Amino acid sequence: MSHHQPLGLKPSMGWNSWNTFTWDINEQLIRDVADMFVSQGYKEAGYEYIVIDDCWSLKERDADGKLVADPAKFPSGMKALADYIHEKGLKFGMYSCVGTHTCAGYPGSFEHEFQDAARFAEWGVDFLKYDYCFKPRHISGELLYKRMSLALKNCGRDILFSACNWGADGVYDWIRESGAHMYRSTEDIRDNWESVKSLALSQLGKQSYTGSFCHNDMDMLVVGMYGGSNSDFIGRIGGCSDTEYKTHFSLWSLMGSPLMIGCDIRKDNPVTKEILLNPDLIAINQDMECRGAYRIKPEPQWFHTDDVFMLVKVLTDGDLAIGFFNLSDSSRELSLQFWDMGLPYTAGFSLSLYDCWAHRELGVFRERYAPVVAAHDCLVVRAKLVR
Repeated sequence: MSHHQPLGLKPSMGWNSWNTFTWDINEQLIRDVADMFVSQGYKEAGYEYIVIDDCWSLKERDADGKLVADPAKFPSGMKALADYIHEKGLKFGMYSCVGTHTCAGYPGSFEHEFQDAARFAEWGVDFLKYDYCFKPRHISGELLYKRMSLALKNCGRDILFSACNWGADGVYDWIRESGAHMYRSTEDIRDNWESVKSLALSQLGKQSYTGSFCHNDMDMLVVGMYGGSNSDFIGRIGGCSDTEYKTHFSLWSLMGSPLMIGCDIRKDNPVTKEILLNPDLIAINQDMECRGAYRIKPEPQWFHTDDVFMLVKVLTDGDLAIGFFNLSDSSRELSLQFWDMGLPYTAGFSLSLYDCWAHRELGVFRERYAPVVAAHDCLVVRAKLVR
C-alpha cells in the first residue's frame, strides 16, 4: 500500500536554471542559489524547489543504461547536491524528456521511464520537469506522460511531476488524468513584453483547467532578467521594464500559475526582490482553494480592446483578489461594476480595497471602482465585503 504524501496541492514555487543559464550550469551555481534562497528570504516567502534544467548529463548512458551526471559540471554527483539542498530545508528538481533525446540533445527517457524514475529517486530528486522534444511519432504524448507518471508514483520517493508539452495535442483534455501535478500550457517564454503579454492572453479562456493537484503552468518567470539570458531565443538585450515585470508577476499570481523564478538571484536586485517576494501576491497565488480567475471587461465594453481587462479570483476566506490589467500601450481607466462580480447594490455590501503593491488601504467603495492604470501596468487589490 502506498503512503505517499499528496503533492501539488498548491502551485509550485521555486527556481529553474534554464531561462538565464541554459547550458552553462554547474554544481557551484546550484549551491549558490540554494544559499541565496535561505539568506535572502526566498525560502521564507514559500519558494522551495531548486530545479536543474537541460544539459546536466553526459551525452551517453552508462553500460547499464543509466543516466550519468556530467562530472565536469557536477563533480560531487547529484546525490551530494541533493543532500546539500535538503539540508537547507529545500527541495531538489531535475529534468528529462518524453523523447529519445532532450531538447538540447542529451539522453531522453523514452523506453527508460521506470529506470530513470528509479535513478532520480536514488539521487533524492523531489521534482521532475518532463519536456516534449524528440517524441516518437507512433506514440501519443498522453501515453508517454502516463508512463512517466506511473514510474514516478512507483519509484519509492515522492516526486512532483511537471509535464511540459507546451499546450500541444489537446493537453487540457487529458493532462489531469495522466497524473501530472502541473503542466506547461504555453510556448516558451521570452524575456520581452510581447511574449509575456501573448502568453497571458492565451490562457485567459483556460482558467477552468487549473486547480489543486494539476496546475496550469504558464512557464517560468522572467522577472529580474533584464535581458541577461545566455540564449538569443530567450533574450539577451533589454528584457522588460520594472513595471512590466510587476505586471508579469501579478498575472501569473492571479491566474494560479506555478511561480518558478528564472533570473540570476545572486545579483540581489532590490526591485526584483520586491516583486518576487511580495507577500500579498504570493498569498493570492497560494490560496488554498486554488480557484482560477475569471475575466471582466471594463465598462464601456465596446471601448476597450482585449488587452485591457480585470481578473477576479475568489479566495478561501471570502475575499476577492482583483487585478486591473492594462496591457495596451496607452493609459486607460478600468471601470469595474461590482454587479459583474455577483455583488448587486441591493445586497447592502460595499468593498474595502487593499492595494497589494503599495501595501495600503484604498478605502471603501460602493457599486464600482475605476482606477486609471498606466500602459503595461496593473493594480492588484484584495477586496473584503463590508456593510
